Amino acid sequence: MNARFDDKVVLITGGAGGIATATATAFAACGATVVLAGRNPDTLAATASGIAHPGIDWVTADVTDTDQVAALVDEVVRRHGGLHVAVNNAGIFGAAAPLADLDEKIWHATLDVNLTGVFLSMKHEIAHMREHGGGAIVNISSNIGAHRRLAGLAAYTASKAAVSALTRAAALDHIADGIRITAVSPGATATPMSMRPGETPADRDARIAAATPAGRVGDPAEVAAAVLWLASDDASYVVGQDLVIDGGATA
Repeated sequence: MNARFDDKVVLITGGAGGIATATATAFAACGATVVLAGRNPDTLAATASGIAHPGIDWVTADVTDTDQVAALVDEVVRRHGGLHVAVNNAGIFGAAAPLADLDEKIWHATLDVNLTGVFLSMKHEIAHMREHGGGAIVNISSNIGAHRRLAGLAAYTASKAAVSALTRAAALDHIADGIRITAVSPGATATPMSMRPGETPADRDARIAAATPAGRVGDPAEVAAAVLWLASDDASYVVGQDLVIDGGATA
């Protein structure tokens, strides 16, 4: 794979998470300047300092606030001279509950971050990219949603199914602008989000291994590799696709 990103600027929202860290590390190793975005400056700074590559920066922003997202894109461009790749990774899981018992605040919070956050991120990323020669956007969805449903996760399922559909719609709208938009839908991955309350990592790994055809939990680096491929010129004919990476859980 010729996934070199020399002189490219990459923005990753949800920048303090496990998938974001692996993706930022992979992009930096391929020559990119990477900007991590999120709401907590302490966790962003710690994540950036923990990545053993030069060219890692961070900016605080709340993806549910259109003014903050617009300012985020402007700040990335001001600091680094452009924006060539965006990975929209910000997301929350929310408390599990049957739909009839689902707290409406959890519903709105989940949709705000997981769906509206992706919409606003793409809106402002695209506005810059189409005026500056195009780019690539990869949205992080989930195998729970368009590909799989689990009881008790109505808000998360609806939000991620919508991200998959929104990705395809945006891809059709903006491929003529030179912007390729795709998605990755990971299954259970070795990040804090995959942990149930009270579980240890070993408990989580055993639970997922028993329920997944591949017999193990996913590695964030495997998701990162797919993101880099989709963002690279090697995937130049891939438009609007949603790549599921889940060890066969939805096969």
